Amino acid sequence: MLLALLPLLGCAALFALVTWQVAAHGPLRSADERLGRSLFGDGPASVTELLADLGSTTVAVPVLTAAAVYVVWRGRDWLRALAAALAMAAVPALVLPLKLWIARPGPLEPGTGLYPSGHTATAAVAYGAAALLLAPYSRLRLRPWVMPIAGMLTLATGVGLVLRGYHWPLDVVGSLCLCGVLLLVLRSVLRWPCVLHRERAGPDYDAGSAADGR
Repeated sequence: MLLALLPLLGCAALFALVTWQVAAHGPLRSADERLGRSLFGDGPASVTELLADLGSTTVAVPVLTAAAVYVVWRGRDWLRALAAALAMAAVPALVLPLKLWIARPGPLEPGTGLYPSGHTATAAVAYGAAALLLAPYSRLRLRPWVMPIAGMLTLATGVGLVLRGYHWPLDVVGSLCLCGVLLLVLRSVLRWPCVLHRERAGPDYDAGSAADGR
């Protein structure tokens, strides 16, 4: 049991460390700002802007919505879809108070409230939750790629945000740690017997999945 909790505890501990350093103007924050200034402006602006936009609500949330609609249509997985939607709703509930409390100034533009990165959090939970929903419906040869693709989209968002100067690197790291906790909790919830599609669907689902390679 404790071994299963280690990833969650690790994400939570790293998030606490990063948040403390950013809030207290610690040495990690100073190093972060030096690193950020050296990275701002690298790469083609059109590409980095596109990457940063992967974390906007107009791009990421529809991906999760489509995944939720698919699993409801395909397998009547209402509880799984609801759990993913609640995880997405938890993002602003967690991120916005932290932004107001930390009130970190932006790298290149006036204003505060940069920590943690909302775009990174939106990308992490939207793509991660979509992958968790779709994995049971993916063909066996594609299933191992579902979560890595979600991870690559999230990392691409963070890279774009930093290179465009919208966020400091630790803004992105803090969001990844916070949303790592959210996604690990969501994964555990989706494994509860009451929300497992296989538990509800019975032998017909198993036979059908085996027949078409899922």
